[in-house]
Amino acid sequence: MALSDYTLEFKTNLKLALPVMTGSLGHLLVGLVDDIMVGSLGPVKLAATSLGNSLIFIAISIGIGFSFAITPLIAESDGEKNHKKGRLQFQHSMILMISLAFILIAFLLLIKPILHHLNQPVEVVKLAIPYFEIVAISMFPMIIFQGLKQFTDGLSQTKYAMQATLITNVINITLNFMLIYGWWIFPKMGIVGAAIGTLVSRIVMVIFMLYILHHRAIFKPYLAPLKRQEISKKLFKKIINIGLPSALQMLFEVGVFTASILLAGTLGAFPQAANQIAIKMSATTFMISIGIGVATTIRVGNQKGLQHFKNLRRIAISNFVLIFMIMSVFTILFMLFRNLLPLLFTRNLEVIKIASGLLIIAGIFQISDGLQAVILAALRGLQDVIAPTYITFIAYWIIGFPISYYLGLHTELRTFGIWIGLLISLTISALLLFLRFQYLSRKLIKQKDN
Repeated sequence: MALSDYTLEFKTNLKLALPVMTGSLGHLLVGLVDDIMVGSLGPVKLAATSLGNSLIFIAISIGIGFSFAITPLIAESDGEKNHKKGRLQFQHSMILMISLAFILIAFLLLIKPILHHLNQPVEVVKLAIPYFEIVAISMFPMIIFQGLKQFTDGLSQTKYAMQATLITNVINITLNFMLIYGWWIFPKMGIVGAAIGTLVSRIVMVIFMLYILHHRAIFKPYLAPLKRQEISKKLFKKIINIGLPSALQMLFEVGVFTASILLAGTLGAFPQAANQIAIKMSATTFMISIGIGVATTIRVGNQKGLQHFKNLRRIAISNFVLIFMIMSVFTILFMLFRNLLPLLFTRNLEVIKIASGLLIIAGIFQISDGLQAVILAALRGLQDVIAPTYITFIAYWIIGFPISYYLGLHTELRTFGIWIGLLISLTISALLLFLRFQYLSRKLIKQKDN
């Protein structure tokens, strides 16, 4: 096929992806604003939010990863025009999401003492614990919102989650300003104020999504209460069989970045703060990949429902080309502005020096990170989740993490070495996932032709 066969799909891809990108960036901005505002209080406090979020990221990755099962299922039923099937999938999914939210909160609160045993600076741990407790509770509205978001995304209604996150950011920034610094009648609460702002803004997100679901006609067929006789163990099992591997895929990737935070923390508060800056900047651009990935899952799921496999392959590859082009631009920008971007978070010269070096590696792996996310989304649209789970585990934990550990703690490269390991793991993951997609898509086309 000619390149134009793929670029013709860019308009449709971006129409679906842009609201998701905006919403994802807005969602990330909640944490980014926390870091920027807390960073102004000093590198130790920034390191404390980094440590507190390190374990939260693990729980979030499980919740978000599990919710990814909803989008391809809803997209497939939407492609089939089967509202009854979609309704049952949605309501069974939300029962599982609510249950998972309670489990994750309990898990986080139970493992809180582990913060004292991660070889982190004492002053950082002391500040991190109260922040951690409040943000852990905010996991409940976060997970519920994620389930509702993946449902609306599956119906190609991606704008509502975007609107929810934009409203959330206004609330979060306002509360942060009042509670972190102490404005008007509000006390100066530091990083605890940032945690409270996050909790309240996430509750508002859920309220907004519930309002939209009950006031837009397109969602009405999916909202009829689930009857006892409709509860299906088989459907629960199907969702879990897609959601659990998806959660593990997300966990393996986020886990290795969390490990980088902990490794950097053993080197001191300044390297940990610099590591947090580089992660936040990388996570910001990764939201673009999330947007393109959601569009890929929706369109691949639709084509799977229609059994148009040649079109499915062409649409998926068009998204691979699109994310490659976008992330190439970010690679250049990270390189050019590596000395300026850390100034958004801190004025500490040592932290800035370390962070600018890390942004070189972060810039290089933009392409690999974007590609592996979108290819993984295409495989999710095909409801292929088991093999990608093994691939991500091998890439991140069998290959990448040992390299990060050795180079970071046993060479002079330190935090720079940790990020070299991250780069290698992302690149291997992207390559192996692409080979998997090539095999599956060609197999489906061949089966259909025969």
